[in-house]
Amino acid sequence: MSTNNRFATVFILGILLFFTSNSFAQAVFQITGKLADTNSGQACQYAQVSIAGLTHINTLSDENGAFVLKQVPVGKHQIRINSLGFTPILKEVEINGDLVLNLQLESSPIDLKEVTVESGKNHTQSSPFIGLDKQLRPVNSAQDLLQLVPGLFIAQHAGGGKAEQIFLRGFDNDHGTDFYIAIDGMPVNMVSHAHGQGYADFHFVIPETIDRLAVFKGPYTTRFGDFSTSGTGEFTTKNGLDQSMVKAEVGMFNTYRTLGMVNLISPAKTAGEQQAYVAAEYVYTDSYFDKKQNFNRYNIFGKYYGKVSPRSYLQASASAFDADWSGSGQIPQRAVDLGIISRYGQIDSFEGGATSRINLNAILSTYTPGNGVLKNQVYYTKYDFNLFSNFTFFLNDPVRGDEIQQIDNRSIIGYHGSFQKESKLGSKSLNSNFGLSTRHDFARISLLHTARRVELETVVTGKLHQANVSGYADFNLELSSKWMLNAGSRLDVFSFDFDEAGTAGRLNRSLARVSPKLNLFYQANPNARYFIKSGIGFHSNDARSIVLGQTDNSLPKAYGYETGTELKLGSRALLQAAVWALHSQSELVYVGDEGVVETSGPTKRMGLDFGLRYQMLSRLFIDADFNYNHGRLIGEPKGQNYIPLAPRVTSTGGIQYKQDRGINASLRYRILDKRPANEDNSTVAEGYTVLDAAVMYITKRLDFGITVENLLDTEWNQAQFDTTSRLFNENQEVTELHFTPGTPFFLKGSVIFKF
Repeated sequence: MSTNNRFATVFILGILLFFTSNSFAQAVFQITGKLADTNSGQACQYAQVSIAGLTHINTLSDENGAFVLKQVPVGKHQIRINSLGFTPILKEVEINGDLVLNLQLESSPIDLKEVTVESGKNHTQSSPFIGLDKQLRPVNSAQDLLQLVPGLFIAQHAGGGKAEQIFLRGFDNDHGTDFYIAIDGMPVNMVSHAHGQGYADFHFVIPETIDRLAVFKGPYTTRFGDFSTSGTGEFTTKNGLDQSMVKAEVGMFNTYRTLGMVNLISPAKTAGEQQAYVAAEYVYTDSYFDKKQNFNRYNIFGKYYGKVSPRSYLQASASAFDADWSGSGQIPQRAVDLGIISRYGQIDSFEGGATSRINLNAILSTYTPGNGVLKNQVYYTKYDFNLFSNFTFFLNDPVRGDEIQQIDNRSIIGYHGSFQKESKLGSKSLNSNFGLSTRHDFARISLLHTARRVELETVVTGKLHQANVSGYADFNLELSSKWMLNAGSRLDVFSFDFDEAGTAGRLNRSLARVSPKLNLFYQANPNARYFIKSGIGFHSNDARSIVLGQTDNSLPKAYGYETGTELKLGSRALLQAAVWALHSQSELVYVGDEGVVETSGPTKRMGLDFGLRYQMLSRLFIDADFNYNHGRLIGEPKGQNYIPLAPRVTSTGGIQYKQDRGINASLRYRILDKRPANEDNSTVAEGYTVLDAAVMYITKRLDFGITVENLLDTEWNQAQFDTTSRLFNENQEVTELHFTPGTPFFLKGSVIFKF
């Protein structure tokens, strides 16, 4: 045997002896189990499970309530289980072999004394504050759900029927260009949409069906790719209902809403192993504008969740959404100042539109031998969109006007598979996650010049096929009982195919992007957690601009960095703070309103996020979030380098009185500071402060509620833009602030019957 071979043999035997000696140094076993709600039978998701005195042995229950504690030494131990809204459990067990433990948790009032900032090994990115906010804050609409994200603001500028404009971390995300939204793993953002890239209309979601929201700020999470630059909102619907219910709401401006949610299979009768329900919603309002909006929206949602084999769970859902409205778009400030229209008036009375969406979604989760989790998801979306807008009035066509029609008819087919497994790397715990996804959008998209909703000419129309195939690998390595390293990377491959009508033929292009992530976490104790995060994200640009050669940077990168902490202060306060920076290669986007490409070049942003949650009394809670953002264009002269509409200072907060029965009440504020509306700050988007209030009386069967939006009747602007326009009687164009007014004082009452 050669010297090299002898060395190799000795080295391998040494490694084997090292691992063998470690494994036999002390016998260890694992505890597996499932957690369920005593009353409803539903799974208790994302509960903290740990061994008292052995803080490094901890995990979270998954979406099926299942958990695994590994490397538990022989002997007597106490298992500690904490979940918000449930009475903590401290259960004694004796370990001399693997143990299966199924437990039921009793509901209890929210108590921050029982909350820690420990995070299980499989969920190291999302803030624990979001679950608390979801339980405490009143949610009346899909828009309210988005605003559960600390620091996120929205603005509507087309009469309530169009996706909101999203602001987060110094980004004007438009309708979703740099903020990714998913519901039950299904993407909401639309690529290469007729109105704009990343278009995310969330109105097809019934708010009462939402069970959980996870928020991931910045581009640090491996399993999210396109659009997840400033952050990601991942929503999960309920698997079943605690109770069936019907709800009726009546408000000012001829506003009505009815909702029904009915259990088809009650989780209480099947120990949570089979559940099914259906929910339906209808909304009508004339809204507060001078011209009635005649806004109609219909939503229906159904979901089945069940254990289909000893190791597999299936969730399948279907939803349908339809809305139509007469819109009230942006108006020029001078038209109000001159008395041509009121703050709530219109220039073009034919604005408005209609949209619909049908979704089918199925996820099969299988627990493999060795407690790996394999997930396979397929989804399908059928979508239609038809919008009439007029932003410049008579600028381009002084006779017939500049009204446009945007049409988007598409189908989306997608698949996502993932595998998660806990193992050992030497003596250290390693959690591995692998994923593979594909998504195909088939659409016919058009931009037309119209007048009074009659087509005059076609600006651009064609057939789109855009495909995205991606794969990722993500690893959580336990460096010690206190330190954890998260590292991963993803590969996204895009195919852009656009066949423009009336041109020589079809154009296509393929591009790829690699996005690495590296994050470090330090768990000082159950009440103190620190982190450093870094990652590269991106957003894809519109297929039309890419295949037509209108951009050389089609998948612009965003480099993100962040450091911060989550702390438990005393027994009743939670604090979160982060300092972050993000550098974007380019913010070039396709402007669907004009059929052209705009770019602001590279940018840099820095900011501070600060959040506090405090339980003053057993039923009284206060919260506050403060966000400071500083952003500039790179390579532009000082004073000419502002990022238009980028928020600088934002803050939200409030006080809630919360109990299971009797009076519940809240008073909340929103502050958005003034900000530049253009690159030289010559036009300023006005800031605002708005107060909202809600009171509800809860009984076993009946709930009664009153909500007030804009309690002080503040005049405020939602969407604001620096726009060049011309009115019918003007001889020259004018560039100034155009805006959509925010909601005035708005009173609404509700009643809920539970059965």
